[in-house]
Amino acid sequence: MTLIGLSTASVYPESTAHAFGYAAQLGYDAVEVMVGIDSLSQQTSAIKQLIDHHEMPVCAIHAPCLLWTQRVWGTEPWGKLERSADLALEVGADVVVVHPPFRWQREYAAGFVDGIAALESSTGIAFAVENMYPWRASSRRGMEMYLPSWDPSQHNYANTTIDLSHAAIAGSDVIEMADRLGDRLRHVHLTDGSGSAKDEHLVPGRGVMRAGEFLGHLAERDFAGHIILEINTRRCSTRDERIADLAASLAFAREHFAVRTN
Repeated sequence: MTLIGLSTASVYPESTAHAFGYAAQLGYDAVEVMVGIDSLSQQTSAIKQLIDHHEMPVCAIHAPCLLWTQRVWGTEPWGKLERSADLALEVGADVVVVHPPFRWQREYAAGFVDGIAALESSTGIAFAVENMYPWRASSRRGMEMYLPSWDPSQHNYANTTIDLSHAAIAGSDVIEMADRLGDRLRHVHLTDGSGSAKDEHLVPGRGVMRAGEFLGHLAERDFAGHIILEINTRRCSTRDERIADLAASLAFAREHFAVRTN
């Protein structure tokens, strides 16, 4: 069964604990834990307590591979992925979301595709490689900052993630990308973007990515992975505003993913 979950990144600057509370309050199916600078996100025992307290499962762990989490769990990239898999196994998640290496991580990048396959074989966890984007300061041509590529459909990964905000920056058609990935699409970061150079993570339906049509397409394909709301609520000035955006995102997902499943 497809789970519609909430990324803990969606409540930043509030904590991982707050994310579990919002997810339970609003009726999400599960949580994706972004391992980051919030110490709770790094602690197996704390996450287990949140799972039990809120009766809210964790379906995925997002490995600490963002620019601002480069020093979380050390700086050795394979070690960070191994720890992410260990955390996933401990808390009952079946997916680790991972970004492709940065271009300056050349040794890591050189063995990335085969290394991900080896980790999946040794751990039993799906490492769903996420689509990224060229870096650009304007509408002009971007610079390739990820190796072996920002587009996971170009490589033989067994499991992948589509993020609609990243696709907006890259100018990617997410429905075409989903078709290229086929059964290898395991995980979705449902959000939106305007097509600017910024990674906006808008509430789905508030951008140009045809998020509703994308969900309908997934439903027609009998998509059985995770749909995770990963939105930016940092500009919300009150708790009520944040709750409203999280609730609207969940309602959008349920409406559009279900529209063609009857």
